[in-house]
Amino acid sequence: MTIGELARRTGCGIETIRYYEREGLLPKPGRTSGNFRRYGQEHAELLSFIRHCRSLDMALNEIRILIRFRSGPDENCGEVNALLDTHIGHVEERIAELQSLESQLRALRNKCGIGRSAEHCGILKGLGGATDDRDVSGDNHVPRSHSTTR
Repeated sequence: MTIGELARRTGCGIETIRYYEREGLLPKPGRTSGNFRRYGQEHAELLSFIRHCRSLDMALNEIRILIRFRSGPDENCGEVNALLDTHIGHVEERIAELQSLESQLRALRNKCGIGRSAEHCGILKGLGGATDDRDVSGDNHVPRSHSTTR
């Protein structure tokens, strides 16, 4: 199948397929006499596997490990279990960060219970660093997570 057919079949963009090839997640496809890429069913299955892993927010290095084990079905999957346990830990950390962020946003939202002029808006004052007894401290800043950097 062509790269376009593979993209349609898997719901994955052509540039993403090429990216996964460059990253070594998808094996290089064969070529036709006209030098077009030719993909097989194994490419479609592997691409679906990769996409499922990405939907679970797994990083590319985690997916590489899983593909290695997928390619060696007789290997002990203890490392796969450990990888997933670590990933679950990352998800738990992100949930805690997001809950903290939600709390900060709610506290900020409570600074302005009614609509008023922007000059007197408690939210804008809170974002600008104005302090009062209901201040949202910048000390609790939650860094954004980037799954591709793990």
